Amino acid sequence: MIIEEMTMGDFEEGLKVTRTAYIPFGSVEEHGYHLPLSTDTIQAYEVGKTAARIIPLFVAPPIHYGSCRSTACHPGTISITTPTLKGLLKDIVRSFHSHGLRNFIILTGHAGGSHRMALQDAGEELIAEFTDIKMAVVTEYELARREGKGIIETEGDSHAGEIETSRIMHTHPHLVKGKGEREFPDFPQGILVRNKRKFWPNGVWGDPTKASAEKGKQIEELVVRKIVELAKMMEDFQE
Repeated sequence: MIIEEMTMGDFEEGLKVTRTAYIPFGSVEEHGYHLPLSTDTIQAYEVGKTAARIIPLFVAPPIHYGSCRSTACHPGTISITTPTLKGLLKDIVRSFHSHGLRNFIILTGHAGGSHRMALQDAGEELIAEFTDIKMAVVTEYELARREGKGIIETEGDSHAGEIETSRIMHTHPHLVKGKGEREFPDFPQGILVRNKRKFWPNGVWGDPTKASAEKGKQIEELVVRKIVELAKMMEDFQE
């Protein structure tokens, strides 16, 4: 059930079959010269839409903005603060809760450390606020890396590399401009730097030259399967 396509009546009917919502978080962030700025959002949203074709699931419209520190100097990255991010998640869940939703899967396509921690903190605060809800906060990249271990060739592949390039080649090939080049950032250990692009010029963390649409398809299917399993587990979960 894709919420942005539903009517009020559709939503009412949906509540008769599930109380679980999937809320995808993404970012507007550089992904090298070959991938779109919406890469994280696309991945998170596509997983939810595919999962909803397998099980009853409310799929919320994606949140397109995230907290992006490492790429803040790269052209096209539009970042929000972690308090804003936390507030967005908490307000959205509170509103869903008022309409009868009780289980919430938060999947973030953006894997930045501060971004992930903000969502985790918001989730912890929400389960303390509402004793009748269940929440899961999951990072899409972590699922893709773990589930796709036998598919991915590049050790340490992360941002705009083999994994993400494969994913976008599969779902949105028209948005891929070439394959990019292998790159890993060279940040000085332990030192905070202002101009992060100086140490990471092209914004790639991995090897996009090893990407393929077939790899993207396989990885996405594995991630979707884990989300379906998680949704079923949450419905039965008791503390």
